[in-house]
Amino acid sequence: MGYRILLLLFLISCLFSKGVNAEVPLKAAYIRDHQLWIIEGEQEIQLTKGRFVYSPKWSYDGRFIAYLDGDQHGEKSNLFIYDTKEKENYQPYESIETSDFKWSPITNQLAYTSNGVLNVTTFKKNRPHGFQNVSLGISGFEWFPNGKDFIVSSQANLLPTGWGPIELFKIPVDANLDHKKMKHFYTIDTKLPDLFSIYADYFKWSYDGKWLSFIAVPTASWSMDSNTLCVLSQQGDEFQSVGKMLGYEDWVKWSPSTDQLAYISGEGRFFVKNKNTTIKDMPVSNQQKKYTPDGYVDLDLEWFSSAKIIVARAKENKDWNEGPVPTLYTSLYLIDLKTKDQKQLTSPKKNELDEDPQVIESYLTWIRKTDEDSKGNVFVKNGLDGKEYIWLKNVDSAPVFFHH
Repeated sequence: MGYRILLLLFLISCLFSKGVNAEVPLKAAYIRDHQLWIIEGEQEIQLTKGRFVYSPKWSYDGRFIAYLDGDQHGEKSNLFIYDTKEKENYQPYESIETSDFKWSPITNQLAYTSNGVLNVTTFKKNRPHGFQNVSLGISGFEWFPNGKDFIVSSQANLLPTGWGPIELFKIPVDANLDHKKMKHFYTIDTKLPDLFSIYADYFKWSYDGKWLSFIAVPTASWSMDSNTLCVLSQQGDEFQSVGKMLGYEDWVKWSPSTDQLAYISGEGRFFVKNKNTTIKDMPVSNQQKKYTPDGYVDLDLEWFSSAKIIVARAKENKDWNEGPVPTLYTSLYLIDLKTKDQKQLTSPKKNELDEDPQVIESYLTWIRKTDEDSKGNVFVKNGLDGKEYIWLKNVDSAPVFFHH
C-alpha cells in the first residue's frame, strides 16, 4: 500500500513539473554568442553558426525571421532571412546592406532602406526574394497599418538661412520610383528652440491606427542630449510636439487598447537623473502626467494593460558629474494609472539589474544581468503575481517574441 502511495506521489510530481514547463506557450527569436536561436515553449534551436547576428524580426505570420549579419566593428550589415518551414538561411538578394528593415503587417513582404533608397522584396516560390525600388531620398519609414502604403520622411536641407523643413510623404508599395504616386503628407517646420530637427524616425502607430508617433532628431551631437517626440493624426491634419527625450525607440510605446502614449521624458545623455515615465492622452492636447517619484529615474517601460505600466526604475545619482558613468541598478515597478498606486515587482540581488520588460498576453518577461556582464538571463512570470523563474540563459539581448 505504501509503495502505491509513493508511486502516485511520484506521478503527480512528474505531471506538476511538466505543467510548469508547459505554462510558457511563448515563441521567440534571440541572440546567444552572436548566433540566432529560437525557442518555442522550452525547446531551444540554434539557427546560425559562425555569424555576427543582430536585429532579428519575425514576419507577420511567423514563418520567416529577417536579421542582419554584421561584424564586431559595424562595418557590414547584410540582410538575411531564416525560413522556419524549409529550415534554411538565405539572402533575399545577392547582397543587401541595410540597417533599417520592416515586415509588412499583412504579408511576408520585407521593406528596407539602403543608401537612402526604399525597397520592397518581391516573391519567388512564396518566399521573399529579389527586390524592387519604391522611392529615393528616404531617411526613415514605416508601413501604414493597411500594408499598402508607407509613411516616409526626407532629411531637411541645409540652406544659407539655416535648416529647412522635414517633409513627410505617403507612398504606395508599388510606387516604383513614379513621382506621380508620391503624395505629400505633412511638413515639419524646424523652429528654435521649441523644435529643431533634421530628420524623423522611429514611427509607431497607435493601436487603432488613428495616431502616429515619431521622434524628430536634430544634428548628431545635439541628438545625444535631446530629441523631440511628436504625434501626427492618420490624415496628417493634426500635429503636436509632445516633449523632449533621448532617441531610444523602446522608450516610446502606445497603450494596447487606448489612445494613450507612454514615453520616458527628459533631456541629458546620462541616465543618472531627469528620466521620467510620462503619459500623453490623445486626441492632441497639452495634458500630460509624470509618474516617476522624486529621487528616481525610469529607464525602460512596457504596457501590461491599458491601466497598468511596467517600468525599469532605479535611484537617481545627482552627485555624479565626472569619471565613469555609474551603473544604475534597475528593478521592475508597476504603475497603476487608475489607483495611482506604485509597487516594486522584482528584487534583483546586489550588483544585478532588471531591464527590457516585455509583456506577451498575460506573461511578463525581462532580462536580469550584472553590471560586469553584457549577457543576461531571461526571466518570465505568468501575471503580476505569478512565480518568476529563468526561461533563457546567457542571451546577448532581449528576445523578440512572435505573437499575433
